[in-house]
Amino acid sequence: MHPIAEQIWDMKYRLHGADGTPVDMTVADTWSRVATALAQAEAPETREAWGARFREAMEGYRFLPAGRILAGAGTGRDVTLFNCFVMGEVPDTMEGIFQNLKEAALTMQQGGGIGYDFSTLRPKGAPVKGVGADASGPLSFMDVWDAMCRTIMSAGSRRGAMMATMRCDHPDIEAFIEAKQEPGRLTMFNLSVLATDPFMEAVKQDGDWDLTFGGQVYRTLKARALWDRIMAATYAYAEPGVIFIDRINQRNNLYYAETIHATNPCGEQPLPPYGACLLGSINLAALVREPFSDGAHIDEEELAGLVRIAVRAMDNTIDVSRFPLPEQRHEAQAKRRIGLGVTGLADALIMCRTRYGSDASIALIRKWMKALSRAAYLASVEIAKEKGPFPLFVADAYLAGETVSALDRDIRDAIAEHGIRNALVTSIAPTGTISLFAGNVSSGIEPVFAYAYTRKVLMPDGTRREEKVRDFAVDRYREIFGAEAALPDYFVNAQELSPAEHVAVQAAVQDHIDSSISKTINVPAEISFEDFKSVYMDAYEKGLKGCTTYRPSEVRGSVLSLDAAPAPEEAVEQPALPLTAPAGHDIYEKDGVVYMSKPLERETVLPGFTYKLQWPESDHAMYITINDIVQDGRRRPFEIFINSKNMEHYAWTVALTRMISAVFRRGGDVTFVVEELKAVFDPRGGTWMKGRYVPSLLAAIGEVIEQHMIDTGFIAAKDGKPVTEALRAVAGDPPPHDGPAVTALKGCPRCGERGMVRQEGCETCTSCGYSKCS
Repeated sequence: MHPIAEQIWDMKYRLHGADGTPVDMTVADTWSRVATALAQAEAPETREAWGARFREAMEGYRFLPAGRILAGAGTGRDVTLFNCFVMGEVPDTMEGIFQNLKEAALTMQQGGGIGYDFSTLRPKGAPVKGVGADASGPLSFMDVWDAMCRTIMSAGSRRGAMMATMRCDHPDIEAFIEAKQEPGRLTMFNLSVLATDPFMEAVKQDGDWDLTFGGQVYRTLKARALWDRIMAATYAYAEPGVIFIDRINQRNNLYYAETIHATNPCGEQPLPPYGACLLGSINLAALVREPFSDGAHIDEEELAGLVRIAVRAMDNTIDVSRFPLPEQRHEAQAKRRIGLGVTGLADALIMCRTRYGSDASIALIRKWMKALSRAAYLASVEIAKEKGPFPLFVADAYLAGETVSALDRDIRDAIAEHGIRNALVTSIAPTGTISLFAGNVSSGIEPVFAYAYTRKVLMPDGTRREEKVRDFAVDRYREIFGAEAALPDYFVNAQELSPAEHVAVQAAVQDHIDSSISKTINVPAEISFEDFKSVYMDAYEKGLKGCTTYRPSEVRGSVLSLDAAPAPEEAVEQPALPLTAPAGHDIYEKDGVVYMSKPLERETVLPGFTYKLQWPESDHAMYITINDIVQDGRRRPFEIFINSKNMEHYAWTVALTRMISAVFRRGGDVTFVVEELKAVFDPRGGTWMKGRYVPSLLAAIGEVIEQHMIDTGFIAAKDGKPVTEALRAVAGDPPPHDGPAVTALKGCPRCGERGMVRQEGCETCTSCGYSKCS
């Protein structure tokens, strides 16, 4: 096993005892543990046989159950085997809101990500009858959810992942669109706008669009103007995503039994209230026979046989899993939806000598995905013959559904005669971690991100060792043709694809997936705004259920740092900031940011301001003094002091001020200090200040520093929103550069390395394996 895969297994999926002693001694032990656990849903006399079949399907990394199943099945722990949930509808009452907050906390405590629709909450400023007050609006309660998620994370649980949606006609939709432009706000959420068909039609016609709540029209604006606002935020910040909600409901197999308003955090599972997603993937790269030859192919009989076993294993998971809430158990067992998908698609195409995004690849993708869908539906019918259909199955209604109506005649006839065990059977989930575990196959249906990169591996003694990680298909090619063989033109990575090719692949897959798809459409940094908008309209016209894009920028960093096109076999090194100045220079500028090889000397007198901060939990105010220096006619912060009569905070405030002052004196883009402080959450809870929720005293100090930077002109303010040096490009003042652009990777919240990659709507660190969604 490659050291990277071994690290992933040991860190995420291997069973350890309470004292840390390994219980699973090999990966085969993990397969056996999971297979035995899932077989417990079978009749006692058949459990051993089914366990053997489940184990065989997982061997060779051919069938990969989702991470929650691999980590939790057969452990006896009080965890759920379902990756994600959509929670219940949030009532527009204080009692209902906080009951839902409690349910969300209980769900996340067991390791489940959650999705919520906040469209049900009245807009900011709407009257609250009976208490003589105005509503604070849904975003204020989203702040509370965000704080809760941080609390669960601080308690040592798996990092929480949340999706928040809001309808395109909600009066607070504009605030929702721009919510995450404030540094440190709603960092635990992915955001998506629910775009309806009437809205999309109004966008095309440039018609009027009413923002309404409770039957009252609050405001009317041009639909195209609102669409452009969504697009501008996504262009600059990669959020919000767009979910075509009417299409989701129209094509839902359960259209007659539920209405969907939200998805799980990465978007591949649109779910009703209390709905749960159960995920697993077939590794297509492991199924390619005669790779890189004229006869390269996937054996569709082998694929169908593997799918049959996978569907049964996933159906059994519903019965052996724990659920955080009884409502979630009832929902899962009443509909028995599963989400079987694929991973390694791009590598499978490469091994079949087919360029990702080409017409030939679209034909192959349709062939493979139809084979998977067909086998999955027939497998579910076979289980229904033995164990009965899902409880809410109504033959006439189910068969009349838009997606089911498009299935082959023999499948529909079988469903009519025997029913079907699982209401929905297919989905394309994020597979970043399990794909790395399986030998670094390409993730989900994403293209290969990089042919190779360097990753730091944590060693048993606590040290880190750099390991070169190569793509699965590249490794196989080198094994067959030699280490020096040039890669053919059908090797293509994400940087070489057009947005239209991304959309074409997603559309081809969506035609054979009854749920939805987690995928990121990568667009070049230099794409024009008009071309960027056309990607979303193209996605809508091609039948996608949602669209998520990623455009590298100074705001977020790039998905990969590529200085022109590196040789495919070379690792993509992560760029580092210069540690010393060029010869003869103590202060110098690089990429628009001033750096210093040694700290600036303090002058005798410095200009500054002192700010009073009254934290509600303290009897005494804090006085924050920030002194500046002037460089090239521009004030920049040089040092900070914090004083208070409250001695409870003395030690950490002294340490904090010394550290921040040291950062200020070294120069560079020091605005990250603000963003880091504002993202700090106090597990005891924050407080409300001036009508906003502030998650901690440190966050309040961060806001003071931020306001000082704005007031002194160190950072700009636009429409009341802070704009740091790193956000200049968004504000319309991109830094000039010569030659190929090189953008630093975004820093990882776990290891600090600048190695964050965005795929499938989810951020993953290439250095330590941290993932926001798994």
